[in-house]
Amino acid sequence: MKILHSFFIFIFFVGIFFIFACKSNNENMAFNYPNTKKVDTTDNYFGNKVADPYRWLEDDNSEETKKWVIEQNKVTFSYLEKIPFRKQLAERLTKIYDYEKYSVPFKKANRYFYYKNDGLQNQSVLYVQEGLSAEAKVLLDPNTLAADGTTALSVVEVSADAKYLAYAIAKAGSDWNEIFVIDIQNNKTLDDHILWAKFTNIAWYKEGFFYSRFEQPKEGTELTAKNENQKVYYHKIGTKQEADVLIFENPKNPTYGYGVQTTDDQKYIILSEWESTSGNSLYFKELANEKADFIKLTEGFDNDYAVVDNINDKLLVITNYKAQNYKLVQIDTKNYDRQKWTDLIPENPKNVLQSITITANHLVANYMEDAKNIVQIFDMQGKYIDNIKLPDLGSISRLSATKEDDIIYYGFLSFIMPATIYKYDLKTKTSEVFRKAEIDFKFDDYKTEQIFYKSKDSTLIPMFIVHKKDIKLDGQNPTLLYGYGGFNVSLTPNFSVSRLLWLENGGIYVIANLRGGGEYGEKWHKAGTLLNKQNVFDDFIAAAEYLIANKYTSASKLAIQGGSNGGLLIGAVTNQRPDLFKVAIPQVGVLDMLRYQHFTIGLAWATDYGLSQDETMFNYLYKYSPLHNIKENTEYPAVLVTTGDHDDRVVPAHSFKYIATLQEKCKGQNPVMIRIETNAGHGAGKPTKKIIEEAADVYAFIMFNMSMNVK
Repeated sequence: MKILHSFFIFIFFVGIFFIFACKSNNENMAFNYPNTKKVDTTDNYFGNKVADPYRWLEDDNSEETKKWVIEQNKVTFSYLEKIPFRKQLAERLTKIYDYEKYSVPFKKANRYFYYKNDGLQNQSVLYVQEGLSAEAKVLLDPNTLAADGTTALSVVEVSADAKYLAYAIAKAGSDWNEIFVIDIQNNKTLDDHILWAKFTNIAWYKEGFFYSRFEQPKEGTELTAKNENQKVYYHKIGTKQEADVLIFENPKNPTYGYGVQTTDDQKYIILSEWESTSGNSLYFKELANEKADFIKLTEGFDNDYAVVDNINDKLLVITNYKAQNYKLVQIDTKNYDRQKWTDLIPENPKNVLQSITITANHLVANYMEDAKNIVQIFDMQGKYIDNIKLPDLGSISRLSATKEDDIIYYGFLSFIMPATIYKYDLKTKTSEVFRKAEIDFKFDDYKTEQIFYKSKDSTLIPMFIVHKKDIKLDGQNPTLLYGYGGFNVSLTPNFSVSRLLWLENGGIYVIANLRGGGEYGEKWHKAGTLLNKQNVFDDFIAAAEYLIANKYTSASKLAIQGGSNGGLLIGAVTNQRPDLFKVAIPQVGVLDMLRYQHFTIGLAWATDYGLSQDETMFNYLYKYSPLHNIKENTEYPAVLVTTGDHDDRVVPAHSFKYIATLQEKCKGQNPVMIRIETNAGHGAGKPTKKIIEEAADVYAFIMFNMSMNVK
């Protein structure tokens, strides 16, 4: 596989770029941005001619683009290096990041597995132990796979008998996976090696596993080409990838994707077929009958279906079919007509069902109530028994249990509480701390409040506000407002080490639960998609206005941040209300709404965004697309765009074209820059070192442009 050459190597071949200065009201604040050439490229959308002068930046393999990247980084890092407290922030973040981090343990057969990070390790290490009182041993240390820590574990699956570990790695932040196998008893890596897997599960069956992959892309297009014709294969341990057996393909629909799982008893194989990020179809087949065809349970992509497991011949499935907030249904594989489905746990009219865990003849349901988690226990007939009492307003990171045990392990965290692992006993109905993090930070000095504010159309939107207990509401508090608003993703309370930098320097941190997310089920999601997308931007703008009106902050003290679909959000609201914010941080954002579908997995986002080849959707997308709505002679906030050179989820061309346009049209003294991380992707698997460096730079940029006094 060809990987992009390191920009550090390429720098020796860089030519000289001409530069120009963005006009500034303050001569001492002029910025010399690279001279990004413009080409005569125009698209015709239904009679509308749309110029795309920076189209050439879409070719991330070209020598010219690589030169441009280096020159942009020179400008950005030269600016960051002059911030007097940048190094101080990095040192403080390194100190508070240096604590032991554990994951929730999970059990297979007689073995327990968990992840641990000693503090500053780039990647967490996978451990195994024969029992929780036995000595833990390193099973897989991804830090040994790459000197710079940029190779990360992406999928880990232990066989039912705990004999084998199949794991997938991702290099330099790419979504492409390579799969390997370890003999757990001997801790020996076998010869098995699978390439070109992507968006895949690993589903064990007998002496092998099912997985999903694509054909090898053409050389040079690995990080940009459309992902089409995904297929499902079976790999037998000890064989070459070329011998893998094709299990399922659908050449008539090349844009469909497939996830595969097996039930715990390996009686059934389940196939999930998807076209976009929401909605899927389900297939199943009895594995004992090798000649049997897959049976299709559901048609179309109007609803979501997730198989929890089976109880004998019955599948337990979480779905939003006739249930906006999701429910648990039981489907008899011998009589699977939809009319014969039975509700095991009916829809809760208020709370959204997120997951079900089966343990000791109980169903453990994780619900979301007003964007925070509650956990309820039911018997196997769906009768409510009890709630697990959680320590505070927060989120469940994971529930872990087996059908045989009456112990449940769960991770709990909040904005001001690092991930703590609890052990819950079904017999005594009590929780006790199993593992707790120790961090150099005074958490008791802070609090979280949840408020509800009105959006433009009077819809009530929940919002979390985190700050010091003794804060004064005088409109002078530096405030960072974060949002996402899309793809049914819910922003529940979470913990971030880097955020502590902001809080201890007097900052207020805010998350707004915008429409487009999943906080109130599918209705809430749909209210922020397609021709309703402006609701997301209105909700976010209203959040900012609420914070200002209630004297938490002011426009000169307000920063905004979001990543991926949240990067789109930041780009759009910055264009629509540049007067409302002092700093904007769009990260790995979808910023070209007319062409996003032409790269990698972009077409799968169409159910949320719509496509520019449809005239109605073109007119709507064109009105808010961040790239296409940057105005001449407008005073924009200070903008720092962040992206990674190996981002094959949201290709960096979005960020490249956006910042080139913003630099071309900028006015005033605020910097508009881009920070391009090398050997990094969309964010998953990023090594600790890069996380710390980027977070310190982002906070330094925000604090410097707000003239904050850093401790």
